[in-house]
Amino acid sequence: MSQPVEATAPDERRKRLLLLAGLWVAIAVTLFALRSVVMPFAGAALIAYLVQPLVKRITRLKVAGRYVPRWVAILLIYAGFFLAVYLFFVALVPQLYREVVRISREMAGFASALTPEHVQTLAQRAETWLNVYGIPVALSDRAMEGAAGSTGGFSLALDLEQMLTDAVARATSLARENLADIVNVSRRIVTEVLAGVFMLFFILMVAAFFSIDAQAIRRYFGTLVPAEFLPDAKTLVARIDKSLSGVVRGQFTICLVNGGLTLVGLLLFGVKFAFLLATIATLFSLIPIFGTIISSVPIVLIAMADGFQKGVALLLWIIGIHALEAYFLNPKIMGEAARIHPVVVAFSLIAGEKLFGLWGALFAVPVASIAVACFDYARLKAQPPPLVTAAPQQAVASTDAAPAA
Repeated sequence: MSQPVEATAPDERRKRLLLLAGLWVAIAVTLFALRSVVMPFAGAALIAYLVQPLVKRITRLKVAGRYVPRWVAILLIYAGFFLAVYLFFVALVPQLYREVVRISREMAGFASALTPEHVQTLAQRAETWLNVYGIPVALSDRAMEGAAGSTGGFSLALDLEQMLTDAVARATSLARENLADIVNVSRRIVTEVLAGVFMLFFILMVAAFFSIDAQAIRRYFGTLVPAEFLPDAKTLVARIDKSLSGVVRGQFTICLVNGGLTLVGLLLFGVKFAFLLATIATLFSLIPIFGTIISSVPIVLIAMADGFQKGVALLLWIIGIHALEAYFLNPKIMGEAARIHPVVVAFSLIAGEKLFGLWGALFAVPVASIAVACFDYARLKAQPPPLVTAAPQQAVASTDAAPAA
């Protein structure tokens, strides 16, 4: 009776492995086929992962002799989040609005100040600056008359006043011709904002479900792994969690630190539109490397508009912030296990943006950290086991034999 059981045991194991592999393939095919609707759920899973440590801490508290339920902890976290959003709008949005109004006033003042006399003054200053560097350009009326009367040498003559007049006329006619398009774009913006607000609440709702049923979801996916591979799967998940927690939570923390230090520098050097630029720097810091570079360009340019020295000083301040991030914050907050080579980060960002746009760029580094953790675990498992030498056992045997002698 034992022979049929022994004969069928490998077949049963093979069937189980094939069945589980088929389930994983079905999940992968479904996600790929519905990839256009996967991103909101991926965002919800990311939010649930971000708040998981805080949920654990709150559920360990006792109120009236009972532990706080998970759903209560999630409601408290969401209440704190919306309170923070409200305080942000109350504190920063008026500042941002005032700075946008100031930009509009300065642009309107600059446009109204473009009288023919002022344009000629600007043209003469530009001519003087270009001539210092050996560039013969005639921009003012006086220089153009001299260039027309001269017979030798090369000189480029540009009527700056006429160019500005033509540019304003073209912009005005273009605005009149595309007024209907502007109205349609405004409607589209309002529609996109409303859709974004709805999507935000939808993602938060799904994230709450993920957080409440986190244990059940883990147990369910544990049933999709063969029992003999379950210890390896748990070890791999632990490695992924260690790497992903450093990348996701660490990057979010560093993003806030960068934004705060950038705001301090902007206020310290008296740069215009400090709150607007600091908000842009905070948001763009969510995208490593490229986000930092993109957000630094307008900051330095606006600072240089007030003086070259101020622009250089602010550039050094930004470089100091990122040196602090690279040599102190990254090792302390992210840790060594979460470190990804900059080449891998750059490749993942470009690939994510090409495949999924802005959402792909935001999720590129977390996905890359998961892939790197899986690759490293498979690489270490493929290594041969270390050889155990018999020297320690011989040493123990010799010490045991010494008293007998």
